Amino acid sequence: MQLYNKLSAKEREQLIDEAGEERLTISFYTYAKIGNPQLFRNHLFVAWDQMQVLGRIYVAHEGINAQLSVPAKGFNAFKNFLDQIYFLENVRLNIAIEQYNKSFLKLKVKVRDKIVADGLNDDTFDVRNKGVHVDADQFNELIEDPNTVLVDMRNHYESEIGHFKNAVTPDVDTFRESLDIIENDLKDHKEDKNLVMYCTGGIRCEKASAYYKHKGFKNVFQLNGGIIEYTRQVNEKGLENKFLGKNFVFDERRAEKISDEVIAKCHQCGKACDTHVNCANDACHLLFIQCDECAQKMDDCCSDHCKEIIQLPYEEQKKLRAGKHNSNKIFKKGRSPVLKYKV
Repeated sequence: MQLYNKLSAKEREQLIDEAGEERLTISFYTYAKIGNPQLFRNHLFVAWDQMQVLGRIYVAHEGINAQLSVPAKGFNAFKNFLDQIYFLENVRLNIAIEQYNKSFLKLKVKVRDKIVADGLNDDTFDVRNKGVHVDADQFNELIEDPNTVLVDMRNHYESEIGHFKNAVTPDVDTFRESLDIIENDLKDHKEDKNLVMYCTGGIRCEKASAYYKHKGFKNVFQLNGGIIEYTRQVNEKGLENKFLGKNFVFDERRAEKISDEVIAKCHQCGKACDTHVNCANDACHLLFIQCDECAQKMDDCCSDHCKEIIQLPYEEQKKLRAGKHNSNKIFKKGRSPVLKYKV
């Protein structure tokens, strides 16, 4: 029984091109008690591999967090499969605003301690006691209330290219960092202000809202379905769009355009730009914002050093990387002394 990928990303990309069929990029999550995450993980992999589903999925005792690419013609079969799992029946599926057939090139289903790394001890508070879910219309009304504090629960590199008007955007690298910072900044307004939160698809706010209620915040609200669902409702209902810029996404697209505003700048020259790239030097791989002119000038690299490295023969580059463990530090988003214009 096949439980892991056997095709490389390049091989899968070729198959997608040859098939010439449309695919849908979808995300969903749910908190549920899963007794045996490894068994559930294997069940999902076997079924979804047969359906040609690709993506990144995290499974834990507390639930599932999934970002997927599904063949459009197989969407109904995929939905029927989910509906046969009692805690996934009629789960909200966030369908991407901008579709790209190669948003994912492998199927990765991983067992984790948490479906989102929040650093919280869930035994210390009731994770079911969540904030009030609001739709796009209610959200627009709430954030215009002078009694509201609107907080972006995402990381700095996400909010840098797009966020809601007047939102507090913590300068953090991880979700877990933002929790204590926000609580401390708003400690004097636990009873007299509306705490309204949003994130990409809603999952971070699910846990954060319960945590803040546990911490004494009286009026806690969260944008149901996050920015993705908000955009869908705005487009369908003709509502005013209060989001500025792009919504960062965690697949090959890197972002979805929500409005025409460009609120970020190239990290190398300072020109208005909101295009994220990864440094072409595989030993660096830094995620940063780069305009077309700098990309051409720097050969898609973040620094002169990396530019020199990629000029070497590939085998020499491999030798330089040999024996060196690439920790998560090489994936620091937009944090590097080589970048002149950064948050």
